[in-house]
Amino acid sequence: MTVVSSQTDPEALTLTFVAEFDANVERVWQIWEDPRQLERWWGPPTWPATFDRHDFVPGGRSKYYMTGPDGEKARGWWVTTAIRSPEHLEFDDGFADDDGEPTGELGVTHAVVTLEQVEAGTRMTVFSTFETAEQLQKMMDMGMEEGMREAMGQIDSLLAEARA
Repeated sequence: MTVVSSQTDPEALTLTFVAEFDANVERVWQIWEDPRQLERWWGPPTWPATFDRHDFVPGGRSKYYMTGPDGEKARGWWVTTAIRSPEHLEFDDGFADDDGEPTGELGVTHAVVTLEQVEAGTRMTVFSTFETAEQLQKMMDMGMEEGMREAMGQIDSLLAEARA
């Protein structure tokens, strides 16, 4: 089923996605935990992600880049701030330089991911909080909402491979 809803709240400085998948919570958790699976869906199809580092522990750092259709690279980083396997993950996310280090460009986004068992499988909620209204607007202008919808749209086929 994938993305059920997305909601931007400019007053609260948040962007929320709700998606549902035909897989159990433990299986959906793996798409966050395993960098090879994460990179198969983290970027939209035209901007696939590559994770050079993914330390999936509290305080762990992740470094990645997304490659555009013309070969340009957009680099990013995460710091995992909380993990409660297999249903809760929090991380800070931002833009990075060529070495994968934070640039401070457009500030930091804090993401909270929750996975819950529902009748049809797993409901995943990704709740992102921005520092300022300007940051949220710039991210929207860059296509973050559409890009996340496209990215999450790749998860069903990834989960289906494991069942095949």
